[in-house]
Amino acid sequence: MTTWNPTQYLRFGNQRLRPALDLLAHVPLDAPTNVYDLGCGPGTATVHIKARWPEANVTGVDGSEPMLDRAREEHADINWQHGDLCEWQPDATPDLLYSNATLHWLGDHETLFPRLAGLLDEGGVLAVQMPRNFGEPSHTTIFDTMRAHDWRDRLMPLLNEVPTQPPTFYYDLLRPLFTTLDVWETQYYQVMEGEHPIVEFTKGSFLRPILDTLNEEEGAAFLQEYAERVGPSYPRRPDGTTLLPFRRLFLMATK
Repeated sequence: MTTWNPTQYLRFGNQRLRPALDLLAHVPLDAPTNVYDLGCGPGTATVHIKARWPEANVTGVDGSEPMLDRAREEHADINWQHGDLCEWQPDATPDLLYSNATLHWLGDHETLFPRLAGLLDEGGVLAVQMPRNFGEPSHTTIFDTMRAHDWRDRLMPLLNEVPTQPPTFYYDLLRPLFTTLDVWETQYYQVMEGEHPIVEFTKGSFLRPILDTLNEEEGAAFLQEYAERVGPSYPRRPDGTTLLPFRRLFLMATK
């Protein structure tokens, strides 16, 4: 099981929060009663959901206890629930299932998304954002580093080069299940600071399962090699920052 580190994840909290807020801004609901944030992590987006609908029953669901512990410490007015999203069932019929940067971690989208759709009644909304940056150097160099050296046999079972499918896949899958469906992509140019910011950013998310599989010495070697491979693709700008173009896929579906 992947060990999530809330502190590392939140080092780039602003970059991670912006698409979450963009997703929330497009939700076409005035006064939902039951709202679930699937894969809420430390609750960074969940608090904005609660702020938009303070009278709603808002529940953040996540599979990581360290993430939920951080959320509970800082936001006691929200329900926090530990659960495996592959099997999770809501306590009450959702008006909104919201999921930011989570569902790409789960396999079998052809089954997963219709199952989530089936949890909604008429008028219910499924709002999803997933990264779709896996063909860019930030991720392809991770895949290349995974294939290198003696750790390849342990890491190759983790290799999933296309965790998020193209927009047309989700349109064709979801259109028969919903009354309205909006699909779009946004490419953000994330302004990053510090040494090896691409490495530090991915350490909080995509690299977690890999580093959990390696021992401490191997993990350090992996990060050093990844930094050497990925650095030339993201040169430091004249002002000392680094720009990371990052594409994200959005789905807004109403029953």
